[in-house]
Amino acid sequence: MKIVLAYSGGLDTSVLVSWLKEHYNAEIITYAADVGQEEELDGLAEKAKATGASAHYTVDLVEEFARDFIFPMLRANAIYEGQYLLGTSIARPLIAKAHVEIAEREGADAVAHGATGKGNDQVRFELGYAALAPELEIISPWRMEVFRQAFPGRTEMIDYCREHNIDVEASASKPYSMDRNLLHISYEAGILEDPWFDPTTPDNKAMYKLTVDPEDAPDEAQYIELDFERGDCVAVDGVAMNPAAVMKHLNAVAGKHGVGRVDIVENRFVGMKSRGVYETPGGTILLQAHRNMESLTMDRELAHLRDSLIPRYAELIYNGFWYAPRA
Repeated sequence: MKIVLAYSGGLDTSVLVSWLKEHYNAEIITYAADVGQEEELDGLAEKAKATGASAHYTVDLVEEFARDFIFPMLRANAIYEGQYLLGTSIARPLIAKAHVEIAEREGADAVAHGATGKGNDQVRFELGYAALAPELEIISPWRMEVFRQAFPGRTEMIDYCREHNIDVEASASKPYSMDRNLLHISYEAGILEDPWFDPTTPDNKAMYKLTVDPEDAPDEAQYIELDFERGDCVAVDGVAMNPAAVMKHLNAVAGKHGVGRVDIVENRFVGMKSRGVYETPGGTILLQAHRNMESLTMDRELAHLRDSLIPRYAELIYNGFWYAPRA
């Protein structure tokens, strides 16, 4: 059996390489998606192979992510429950697409992921796999009783790595989880599950990575000019840019001014509430600019119809139905 595993090099997926290989007596190929997270991706191939993988792919998806996923979503003004700009949600269908392509190239029997059984990502990934390659078996270890019994907590996973000589940097406790890509950074779980925890206090505000505290932002406004063609931003301050460059530039500008922070409790697709703290600096600017442009160019009835469709469209993206049939 041959399995392609979505791999980050962290504690969970490092354990999964070895565990899947043992449990299924399988060949494991690992795959990491570069969607602009700007985390250290170098060395993943060596680390995966040292853990038991026969091969590794790190796929550069940054430009495709901006062009074919972020920009179409922004053209539709998609925002979930009035605040969340869907930064994690919109990355998952692209990650699933590249995952399937590698599995098909390698002639794999299955794809595997490390998403937990209580989150949205398991649904988003698996709807993508099912839509694009229904013939592939999907392995979700966190929904397997045998896996949960073996690893009821992080301590057991760290012990497993020690016993199997797997090199991971992990501690028995982690204050929150973080996920980054070209559009945003999300923070959730851990201490953030306490609604009284305030990440903006002087002791906690170092959590934010993309935006400065508004109190520390420049006192003077910075004006920028965005050029749009067919709903997409194609230039900033007269300088032509591709979609990825637009995102990177606006992330830097908006982040410097403390733009793009959201702290919400959202309704997950799997039936529970979850607090999410998000930084989406460039996306916040683009969304507002696009709506302002439409206020000049769109007639009343069309504008009102647009606003009635946004919640449903955003919900479909949030729930993982990017590849669902479009009527």
